[in-house]
Amino acid sequence: MAPHNDAPSPSGSYTSGFNRMPYRPVVTSGLMTGQLGTAEPHSPLSSSFSTSSETSDFHMNRPLVPGVYVPTMCFFEEGTEDVDTETIARHAVRLARAGVTGLATQGSNGEAVHLTHAERQLVTVTTRKALNESGYAHMPIIVGCGSQSTRETIQLCREAWEAGGDYALVLPPSYYAPLFAPASETVTSFFTAVADASPIPIIIYNFPGAVGGLDLSSDVIVQLSRHPNIVGVKLTCGNTGKLARVVAATRKSSPSTAGGNSSQNHPDFLVLAGSADFTLQSLVVGGHGILAGLANIAPKACVRTMQLYSEGKVAEAQAMQEVVAQGDWTAIQGGVVGVKSGLQGWMGYGGHARSPLPRPNAEQANKWKEGFRELVMLEKSL
Repeated sequence: MAPHNDAPSPSGSYTSGFNRMPYRPVVTSGLMTGQLGTAEPHSPLSSSFSTSSETSDFHMNRPLVPGVYVPTMCFFEEGTEDVDTETIARHAVRLARAGVTGLATQGSNGEAVHLTHAERQLVTVTTRKALNESGYAHMPIIVGCGSQSTRETIQLCREAWEAGGDYALVLPPSYYAPLFAPASETVTSFFTAVADASPIPIIIYNFPGAVGGLDLSSDVIVQLSRHPNIVGVKLTCGNTGKLARVVAATRKSSPSTAGGNSSQNHPDFLVLAGSADFTLQSLVVGGHGILAGLANIAPKACVRTMQLYSEGKVAEAQAMQEVVAQGDWTAIQGGVVGVKSGLQGWMGYGGHARSPLPRPNAEQANKWKEGFRELVMLEKSL
């Protein structure tokens, strides 16, 4: 994808192709000048990667377009478990060079639940600066901002904006789900309040496995899509029927723009599959791509699967999807522990997840490596 020639947004506002809401700046954290915020005690974070950057480089018009989005890993220094900013930056640039459309920090693969607020901002600002300095300033960053309270979720959205994030990926709250109002009223009120206050647009994250089985229906997602600051959904539930219904209900016809781009190229509401193993199934019903952890291992294979389908080479796309799906099964079984182990085994970096997650022994590490073998061989051939 060619870089966008977008001018920075005017000071005090933040707009894009979506109908974003004006942002009234809060007290800045100082992250853009390499300082940690004062809202929490300083953590022993790695300072080997500078985080200084001009604000205009961080806040640009970066529209969401169909493609492969990658929930990046958070890497830690061996022994100390401090955030390893050098590896975070290097990994982000590797993914960008592979041709992915955008990155996501603070997702399930990014171990957001293991990070403090300051560390979460550090990861995002490190990623933004690495992309900017490598010629990928146009690439959007989605930031995981889900929390159990409306108040903290809004705070995370504001901090994501400060750190250079473009969109907020938000899980529904779930801890007190048995006390929620009926007919999903509590969930819709939560997303509405967050979207009203967030300086960046919201992407709904439907991942029942992470929220005690809470599964948003297509009706709820479509209802929320009407909010001007809710611009997409990630469906990790794997329900392709739901995905088809959401795509159909949120698709808006609009004339082609200059250069031949249609509404499908710049959708009003981006619908993404949450795993790479149903990429083609999603595309068949009009989905716009994937936001999938497997792309940390094989970004080119994920991108090429989509490209083959868009070129009408369905049989070739199906053959590649078979390999991708098998590799994704390894990733699904191993989670962040297995994906990091696979990265370490095949790419020479990755390390371990933060405690209390276990470190795989030699036998387990070999299992994860072999599980990704066919996929990695495909990746290296592209």
